[in-house]
Amino acid sequence: MTPLSADLLTDCLAQLDRTHQDGTITDHSVATMRTWLTEARYSEFAEPLANLIQRAKSDKDIWKSLDDAYWTVIPFGTGGRRGKMFPVGSNAINDRTIGESAQGLAEYVTETCHAEGEPSCTIAYDTRHRSEHFAKLCSEVLLAAGFKIFFLRGFRSTPELSYAVRYTKSTCGIMVTASHNPPSDNAVKVYWAGGVQVLPPHDKGIIKRVMQVNEIGRVPFEDGVQKGRVVFMEDEIDTAFVEAVLKQATPGVRDLSVIYTPLHGVGATAVLPVLQGAGFQDVRLFGPQADPDGDFPNVPGHVANPENPAVMSGAIDEARSQSDDVVMASDPDCDRLGAAAAIDGVSGSEWKAFTGNQLGALLTDWVLNKRRDQEKLRSADTVVTTLVTSGLIRCIGEKYGVNVIDWLQVGFKWIGRTIDDVGAENFVFGCEESHGYLAGTHVRDKDASVAALLLAELAADLKSQGKTLHQKLDEIFCAYGCHLERQVAIKLPGAAGMDQMREIMAGLRADLPTEFGGLPVRRARDYGQLKFLESGGRETPFEGEQGDLVIFDLIDPDCPSNPGSEHDFPPLRNAIAARPSGTEPKIKFYLFVFSPPLAVEELPSVKQVLESRLDLLEKDLRRRVGV
Repeated sequence: MTPLSADLLTDCLAQLDRTHQDGTITDHSVATMRTWLTEARYSEFAEPLANLIQRAKSDKDIWKSLDDAYWTVIPFGTGGRRGKMFPVGSNAINDRTIGESAQGLAEYVTETCHAEGEPSCTIAYDTRHRSEHFAKLCSEVLLAAGFKIFFLRGFRSTPELSYAVRYTKSTCGIMVTASHNPPSDNAVKVYWAGGVQVLPPHDKGIIKRVMQVNEIGRVPFEDGVQKGRVVFMEDEIDTAFVEAVLKQATPGVRDLSVIYTPLHGVGATAVLPVLQGAGFQDVRLFGPQADPDGDFPNVPGHVANPENPAVMSGAIDEARSQSDDVVMASDPDCDRLGAAAAIDGVSGSEWKAFTGNQLGALLTDWVLNKRRDQEKLRSADTVVTTLVTSGLIRCIGEKYGVNVIDWLQVGFKWIGRTIDDVGAENFVFGCEESHGYLAGTHVRDKDASVAALLLAELAADLKSQGKTLHQKLDEIFCAYGCHLERQVAIKLPGAAGMDQMREIMAGLRADLPTEFGGLPVRRARDYGQLKFLESGGRETPFEGEQGDLVIFDLIDPDCPSNPGSEHDFPPLRNAIAARPSGTEPKIKFYLFVFSPPLAVEELPSVKQVLESRLDLLEKDLRRRVGV
């Protein structure tokens, strides 16, 4: 690559200095851009960066884009290395950051894994812009490092990638996807042998190697194909994956009408063949959101996240008009499932979407109930969830007499690891509040296809009894207590946003509130320090996985005191949790409220009371943290 001319380089550096002096860009951005302009390892990107700096003379908005692109280095978060696509920058997804991610992974795997034979990597990609390009780039880097590549040609789901890593017995895996993020974003999710996303210490080990990368080796993708070092995976892996998911099917009625939307993602390659293979024939794609398209054009707000009920609004309208039973939606890489259904079986009934916690409760109860009916239920059976998932999951699990693990940090990778910790023969179901679910051990990640299968079985069974999914959820509330929740997510982009998030979290830790929304604070659980924080400044250590998370356990005078566990972690009944997102520039607050078991006729009024309580909690929270 031809270096910049001396005059152009001098001018760009001078522009950086002037813009820095007037406060337009941060210290770190200036330092990093100077490095990209002057060091040989970034020579490929010096000219594009210089061109942007020149354009910024007449377009000041470009400086903001450059500051966002350079103010930090993309870390490994809960879902890999994820961010906005931009042609240059250490804090953006581009050929450099993707290439160095693959190079760092290759070097770390080579140094860490001493297995016999050549290392291998299985690679897949979704429908996002440049996903195929980045997948082939990763392949070229790994080929240069001596890896064999198993390449899933064509759009595929994240759970199928996890399955394929296990199927091929690969040393590692890469999924190119930004999951439910906006169209501007992309990412690499990195998987270890066994099909689970990388965990400590490997995540830190990989990023350390990434930061040390100078040269990025590459072998042309087609050369790898011609030499047999790139093996395409298509029909064989698709068939094997669907068959593996279908092992979770159970006999029962199949009379169910489903509208399914992949939200312009890959879901038609996974959810549809699973539902049809299980005998659900009345399943049709929602046409406006069926075509693979990285712009997600027919999704409200163009953010294809099933956590947002609005993404299913069009499908719900069609389902209501056609008297369908259920709407299902998966995110672009098909690892999350959302759903909506009529509240009751009366013609013209109102439709309502389910939260991730509600679907988790329905599916947990269904899986355990089926095992009991089949006389397969054992005390060693284990349900696994995370610290910010509803306490209702524990209540259900304990009622069935199974083991419940609910003290894991956020991210399905922790559930994936726990499968092997407890033994695959003991794992029954895993779920998290963000619409991630898994039954079976065919993968080590959440899987929208198996979740769709289970939900369809449950909905069909209920339909045969004249019941709806919402009516079943109400039965669960009456039996175990009404658990309602709300998520408040505040976007805080850039360096200033990161500083604000740090200030909010530090403030919550330093100044323990005595109450939220009129409910006294029992204590705070600070997972950053692994300490209980109590009034008067008292601190008590506890054991657990460290993470940037604070949970405030609240006391409701009208409810019995929360029972503890062997970890002294009560189920999330009345609580507030706070954590910065590991996948997007936002801080998330999780609000939980609870009422003890009750009669069905009391449920509507109790729900109103609890919704009002959530309103008060949210109002008080926003006042305290200033958002």
